[in-house]
Amino acid sequence: MSSTSTGRIRIGQGFDVHAFGPGDQVVLGGVRVPHTQGIVAHSDGDVLIHALCDAILGALALGDIGKHFPPSDPQWKGADSRRFLVHCVALAAERGWRIGNVDATVIGERPKVGPHAQAIRETLAADLGIEIDAVSVKATTTEKLGFTGRDEGLAAMAVVLLERA
Repeated sequence: MSSTSTGRIRIGQGFDVHAFGPGDQVVLGGVRVPHTQGIVAHSDGDVLIHALCDAILGALALGDIGKHFPPSDPQWKGADSRRFLVHCVALAAERGWRIGNVDATVIGERPKVGPHAQAIRETLAADLGIEIDAVSVKATTTEKLGFTGRDEGLAAMAVVLLERA
């Protein structure tokens, strides 16, 4: 039997990165966060949602976000990444899965995530269709090492647990 028919849980992990560019805000978890720079990306460049999408798609063994929303497709130019997340949640539901919980980390020196973490958790919980206490969002720096430490961009990683619906 396949794990699809007998498995009760699946775990997926995702990672995303985007460089800073012109602008005065970044989008994290669907929330606009004021910043001295923007993000260079085909869509809105929400590294947190992109990592979550990859985690969900990975748990479903359906590839990655680039396969489902290719940057070469003009319809995704400037797109709100929340659309991607809602689509990934729907793909899970169509296959008999629901989101159990998510744990995500934003990696970068700035902007500070703490003041926005509650709003991000609320937005993600709504889009994921789960309670807020099943959504963990935190941040870390790289102690000024690497591209995030040099304040050249942001990264995010996420883990998702899928449960049989």
